[in-house]
Amino acid sequence: MDLEKKIRSIHDLLQKKKFLQVKEELEKLLKKIPNNPYLLNLSGLTLQYLNDYKSAINYFILAIKNDEKNIAAMNNLANSHKNLSNYTEAEKIYKKILEIDHNYVHALNNYANLKIEINDHKEAIPLLEKAILISNQRNIKAIDIMLTLASVYQSINNLEKTRKILDEIFSIKPKWSKAHKLLSEITKYSSDDSKSLSHIEEMKKIMLDKELKDDDKSILSFALGKSLEDLKKYDQSFVYLKTANDLKKNLIISNLNDEIGLFKELIKKFDDIDFEKIKNKVETKKIIFICGMPRSGTTLVEQILSSHPEVYGAGELLYLENTLKNNFLEDNKINKQKIIDLKNSSSDEILSDYLKFFEIYNLDKNIITDKTPQNFKWIGFIKIFFPNTKIILCQRNPKDNCVSLFKNDFPSSTMNWSFDQEEIAEYYNEYHKLTSFWKNKISKDIYELNYEKLIEDDKGEIDKLLEFCNLDLSEKCYNFTKFSKTPIKTVSVSQANKPIYKDSINSFDPYQNHLQKMLKKLSII
Repeated sequence: MDLEKKIRSIHDLLQKKKFLQVKEELEKLLKKIPNNPYLLNLSGLTLQYLNDYKSAINYFILAIKNDEKNIAAMNNLANSHKNLSNYTEAEKIYKKILEIDHNYVHALNNYANLKIEINDHKEAIPLLEKAILISNQRNIKAIDIMLTLASVYQSINNLEKTRKILDEIFSIKPKWSKAHKLLSEITKYSSDDSKSLSHIEEMKKIMLDKELKDDDKSILSFALGKSLEDLKKYDQSFVYLKTANDLKKNLIISNLNDEIGLFKELIKKFDDIDFEKIKNKVETKKIIFICGMPRSGTTLVEQILSSHPEVYGAGELLYLENTLKNNFLEDNKINKQKIIDLKNSSSDEILSDYLKFFEIYNLDKNIITDKTPQNFKWIGFIKIFFPNTKIILCQRNPKDNCVSLFKNDFPSSTMNWSFDQEEIAEYYNEYHKLTSFWKNKISKDIYELNYEKLIEDDKGEIDKLLEFCNLDLSEKCYNFTKFSKTPIKTVSVSQANKPIYKDSINSFDPYQNHLQKMLKKLSII
């Protein structure tokens, strides 16, 4: 088989997502043609698909070494750095690509995505708009980029522009489930609004399309579940929510056992660690960690705090989790000796690495919020390596919390337990055990914020929250929808962009008869 045919067969395997087979085939070819930039780039790309970004980087560097103007390899190299949260390095490479070819759409799009990750939507928007314009000039309808731009406008609460872009997308691809899902998120469906009712009927028609793939059916079903809930048609809503979760469950592999195993490992390894002997460290910036179960009010709390003139809300960050996993975990087991060694040393490498991560943000604020809900897992590590920090643990009625999880489509694989009633309940039970353990160990350093109390008495609870964070009272925090500086990039975007409202309390009730599996499994109700 000649080289051209061999490469075609490799591309066929890539299309079928047979990445390990592709990796083997490319290794054989590179033994015969070791310095081929195209094959080196393709090898790096394959390793990216396998989430082995560090190895991928080596291949991209070799590809560029053999072809200095290989902007495809450069773009892939920048993407790998971005996936490893090496944002400064990634930005440097994107800028270099755009110096070589300022119309390179892939780099414009990927650089915009980096800007979105660091909450710089002001810079992301023109990059996305330019990528769309160039694509249009080449008669390419870049609907993926258009949807990203629509989502950016949604996250900064510019719903008029979000709708305008969605209308353009529907003129190109009228049945696209992702676009319909976004439209459902920004629509308040009402029996008095014929336009919103017609959108429900449109989504129902698309669901009947026999060629519709299961992942699209799942996305549309979540959208229909939400729209019918708006109309208070809870039984019909649940039918679609169940369909959505069942379809999603068949498309992913649950990580519940891994998560529970980690929770138990954390309790075991931290049980005899004495947190009272932690040395205080000099922190140039003060971190406020906001954590708790997903859908427990963490986004709302960050919106309130980031409205404060002294605070920068960084949103959900994976950097801490990735750093801790890389340093202390292997096969879901914790290296306790390394924790003890670093705890007793004068080194502050975890803290300094974490703060270095923020260099690309160019912050003029010394107080930062990290609102990653599942940082509740790492509270013990946070106390050791960030001893002067503030930890806010958001708590919500378990039934409302769990039904909210069931109603939402989480894209992250870390949430693969959230598409099954019993798994959601089991996760919550284990979450409660772990957070109870942390509270017993370091109670004075954890502020429990009750979601229901915040809804019922927002001013009183906000005052207590600001006092815990050693922040002066600020009127801006009571009017956070006007003053929050943090774009919302999570499934909470529609709710958290609104003033505090009481509809989310007892939201479990209308679905209670349908969620008996979940209710019976919940040990904390």
